[in-house]
Amino acid sequence: MQKSRPLFTLVLPLVIFIVIAAFLWVGLYRDPRVIPSPMIGKPAPAFRAPDLENQRQWLTERDFQGQVTILNVFATWCIACQAENGVLVEGRRDLQQAQIIGLNYKDDRQKALAWLQHYGNPYHRIIDNPQGDIGVNFGVYGTPETFIIDKHGIIRYKFIGAVSPADWDNTLLPEIRKWENTP
Repeated sequence: MQKSRPLFTLVLPLVIFIVIAAFLWVGLYRDPRVIPSPMIGKPAPAFRAPDLENQRQWLTERDFQGQVTILNVFATWCIACQAENGVLVEGRRDLQQAQIIGLNYKDDRQKALAWLQHYGNPYHRIIDNPQGDIGVNFGVYGTPETFIIDKHGIIRYKFIGAVSPADWDNTLLPEIRKWENTP
């Protein structure tokens, strides 16, 4: 006589398969550049760092207040940052009240200055952060990443990856305008 198996041992593999298939199905329709940031809606982290171009001047989170800030995390060793840089140089012309501040992430100051001289400098000011701790406090996963910070120093948006002209026109610029027009 053959022993019959309990029903749950027959159904359990099917249930596991359905759950895994559902997760994979949902993943097909998600944008891989959209990673939820725990920093959205929170004040920019406190920091104090020298300006890349003038080491006697210091930048802090207070430099993000008073106008909308586009904080762009870049590095000379980042290939995607080269392509993005031209978009930011051109995009700066579209700005009315916003500023672009660069965050030189885990990079050598002299290399960064030479890189900006060669590719163009889209930034109003640049935070020199060779240790990378400021980027870590912002929740940076890698370069390039771009944050939009409102007039009150609150992080409102995060864009991961190189900004293309279409990304600038269709995503970042409308987001910048939204926060420029918010009291």
